[in-house]
Amino acid sequence: MELETERLILLSFREEDVDIMAQLFANPDFMRFSLGVFTERKQTIAFIEKVMAWDRAGIPSQFAVVQRGEDAIIGYCGFFYHLEHGIEDIEIGYRLHPNYWNRGLITEAARAVRDHAFRDWKLLRVISLIHPENIPSRRVAEKNGMKVEKEITFRGFPTLVFAITREEWLAKRAAR
Repeated sequence: MELETERLILLSFREEDVDIMAQLFANPDFMRFSLGVFTERKQTIAFIEKVMAWDRAGIPSQFAVVQRGEDAIIGYCGFFYHLEHGIEDIEIGYRLHPNYWNRGLITEAARAVRDHAFRDWKLLRVISLIHPENIPSRRVAEKNGMKVEKEITFRGFPTLVFAITREEWLAKRAAR
């Protein structure tokens, strides 16, 4: 599976992506507002295997984010599931290498993933789970048409639940 935007190509993950993703997951800035950096390669392998399994099962998954004209992965953007935490909605989650921050790239990726969720998967609603102090990610969610619904505790941390419904997405598209 592949999605394209003006500046990005979003690709399904492959086993060969472990090395570059291990570097990203070891970066404290990349992993800010998470449970911490990945210190062991097996953590990255588990991530890649999980998202590849979602792809094989034919369910919404994560994409590797690559800037057009480059061949290196600069982050990820796509879908996460948190049923084990009592969250039934599918999350649009994203992370970007710090060298690429403040260019609107992850917003571009998140919009493509949101459109894919509603257009291709016909999902009724998607959310983003964001730490209240993570202002850049909050801005991405807002630019993605999401609004704060509530604050919860997720994995032991205060977390804002941003959401958008397919109905809201369709209304915004019709208004253009």
